[in-house]
Amino acid sequence: MYAIVEIAGQQFKVEKDKKIFVHRLQQNEGDSVEFDKVLLIDNDGSVTIGAPTVKGAKVSAKVLSHVKGDKVIVFHKTRRKGFDKKNGHRQFFSQIQIENIIG
Repeated sequence: MYAIVEIAGQQFKVEKDKKIFVHRLQQNEGDSVEFDKVLLIDNDGSVTIGAPTVKGAKVSAKVLSHVKGDKVIVFHKTRRKGFDKKNGHRQFFSQIQIENIIG
């Protein structure tokens, strides 16, 4: 059984006991969170597609940790002008574990 869920503006394919990284959530580590924007549920071959979401379907998860992603280097250079600019960025993520798919 799996579901397609929208979490923080992105769509994820989730299964029970699967760990995924999503954009930073407001909950603390160890808290439970529910997502109700379930777009599709596949229950052993019977597929339920939402329009736009499946009514009464929820996905519950537990926040495991808050982490920072790998550094992304942004480098701008203009040829023959002596201009260059280097900037780095690290995105904040939350690691969650899917506990249950209801629907």
